[in-house]
Amino acid sequence: MAADSVQLRVEEGVAVLTLNRPGAKNAIDAATTDALTAALRALRNDDRARAVVLTGDGGDFCAGGDVKGMADGGSRTVEQRREGMARYAELARALMGLDKPLIAAVDGVAFGAGLSMALYADLVLVSTRARMAMVFHRIGLVPDVGAWYQLPRVVGLQRAKELIYSAREFGAQEALDMGLALEVLAPDALMPRAMALAASLAGASSTAFALSKSALGATPQSDFETVLAMEASAQAIASSSAYFREAIRRFAAKEPAQFRWPAKDSDT
Repeated sequence: MAADSVQLRVEEGVAVLTLNRPGAKNAIDAATTDALTAALRALRNDDRARAVVLTGDGGDFCAGGDVKGMADGGSRTVEQRREGMARYAELARALMGLDKPLIAAVDGVAFGAGLSMALYADLVLVSTRARMAMVFHRIGLVPDVGAWYQLPRVVGLQRAKELIYSAREFGAQEALDMGLALEVLAPDALMPRAMALAASLAGASSTAFALSKSALGATPQSDFETVLAMEASAQAIASSSAYFREAIRRFAAKEPAQFRWPAKDSDT
């Protein structure tokens, strides 16, 4: 798989997808982008994987696109460059199309396309040493991997404009304050927490999760009545599932529930 630049393992219902180019701070070149897209699409249909953790090796999440590789393409025409962008669009579609829980465990740098990818996660966990930036304008480029679409939905339009226009770096606490990150953790606690959350979500109803994820993605451009209609249809499907029937049986029998959200160490 792209000379192991993307590694995938599945353990007890949790898939761990790791960018593995630590010498380049996990920057994504063409082959790595294609491998990541293929892995995400495969995971959508892999019944072994009920939740996914996306991370990077070597203390960094992803430094973005491989700038050295970009320099090698200096003679390409505009049309050829547009064709090249198609692979980033396919990566964005694969991230958006994953109907399973996706957790981003962000350590070190998450710049450019790396930050763009993190925006697709259902939950973003960052380490205290995380450094993030929409760096594109620094080198005269525009955001890619769907960041124009995703970033305003995560942090709001005005903050998205500021982050894109300034191309400035920000850290873990600011990511938490603006709602981009859910939790800030010590570096050595990052993956254990990501795995705990993923394991918990792997025990939830895949039907209910997929329905909620789809609806939440649609709500920014939907009106109230449309959302109520989606709710009614989704609830009819969820309440017909085997998971729901088993949950009701366990409740009546006073047995432990199938799903429980794990508390943080500081909460216990």
